[in-house]
Amino acid sequence: MTDARIDIGARIAEIMKEQNISVRKLAEMTGYNIANISKICNGRYSVGIDVLSTILDALNKHIEIVDK
Repeated sequence: MTDARIDIGARIAEIMKEQNISVRKLAEMTGYNIANISKICNGRYSVGIDVLSTILDALNKHIEIVDK
């Protein structure tokens, strides 16, 4: 697994916790499979930009590119 995949998944899980949104609820909000949402949150699924954008939109967040 890549560190980025793990970091992104962990951040999504953190946002979900802050907003009290379950994996099931996020799956309903995005139309994605519960198992795939879970894999993303656990850093076990390489998510494409379109999927990531949809998830972040559901969480009222956006993608931003910043300097390292």
